[in-house]
Amino acid sequence: MRVLGLSSGTSHDAIDVALVEFELDGDVLVGRLRHSGHVPYPRQLRAQILAALPPNATDLGAVCRLDTGIGQAFADAAWSATREAGPVDVVCSHGQTLYHWTADGQVHGTLQLGQPAWIAERLGVPVVSDVRAADVAAGGQGAPLVSLLDLLLLRGLPGPVGALNLGGIANLTVVADPPVAFDVGPANALLDAACLRLTGRPFDRDGRLAASGLVHPGLLAALMAEPYYARRPPKTTGKELFHDAYLTSYLADFPDVAPQDLMSTLATLTATTVVDAVREHGIATLAVSGGGAENPELMKRIAKRLPGVEVLRSDAYKVPSDAKEAIAFALIGWFTAHGLPGTIPACTGAVGGRVLGRISPPADHPLVLPEPLEKAPTSVRFEN
Repeated sequence: MRVLGLSSGTSHDAIDVALVEFELDGDVLVGRLRHSGHVPYPRQLRAQILAALPPNATDLGAVCRLDTGIGQAFADAAWSATREAGPVDVVCSHGQTLYHWTADGQVHGTLQLGQPAWIAERLGVPVVSDVRAADVAAGGQGAPLVSLLDLLLLRGLPGPVGALNLGGIANLTVVADPPVAFDVGPANALLDAACLRLTGRPFDRDGRLAASGLVHPGLLAALMAEPYYARRPPKTTGKELFHDAYLTSYLADFPDVAPQDLMSTLATLTATTVVDAVREHGIATLAVSGGGAENPELMKRIAKRLPGVEVLRSDAYKVPSDAKEAIAFALIGWFTAHGLPGTIPACTGAVGGRVLGRISPPADHPLVLPEPLEKAPTSVRFEN
């Protein structure tokens, strides 16, 4: 089965695309990545997304326009991928998270926009979407869903093994018995917000500005006092907490921090929260993915604080670090199409595993899915 995974994360900059060909070999699911890429959002659409995010106010008209615009952008990205790499059997579209409703450590709801009907109409195949809601309804955090891929990919390795994704938010899966997964805190969220504020650029390329500065001890201590870090997993967070206004509230007490020192302090904040989580769980090998893996200054600060831990990229397991999340949603699409739960209750906190998402049928012919499987694969292996 050929499944196209589509995702856009908390950086809200592009649509990640991964076309994976899956074949079941006994208890092992073999995946072959046939295509991956990143399709930037149109500039106006990205501006509309950013304008609708907390703490900004929005209205139902803006939400409707975004649902349509994001859905059409995802449909365009899916169409381009299939024109280049051939047809697919199923699409799994995560869409774009606009709001993740948390209170007192409990997730009450989650909203991903990007109307899947546009994809189903364009490609003429079933589309799995709205993949977080079932886990939330079962009492889970709705995240990190990538833990399904992490556990199937890394289970059996000497460990504990950790899988770290550095997107707008950092999330960590601990491959142990029992497994643990949670959002650590801001990876690039505050770094990107500060860089945009200071330079007008969306991110600090290669961490150059951070590398040129010094850590401000007072500001770092204030940021590290954030109550979220002390909460026990499972836990999730997002741009609802870590946004530009959040940063502004701290800078009011430190008005004289130099730009390069602010960036250096925020890079160390990300590194320290990650390192604390890795140490707490006794991780011996850390496989890193996401946009932050491309930041040599951030990676240096993490690795330097983890002597004795092997820090490598997920590419070592034939999962490209810049395509991992889209690959994870392709995997979830395969599980849903075969009637299999795509969540790990120990990782999300749900009362049980749930088949994820709703399925939009193809536009011009009946919905046909594979026969449901009684037993899920015990591992996944990627080949060329």
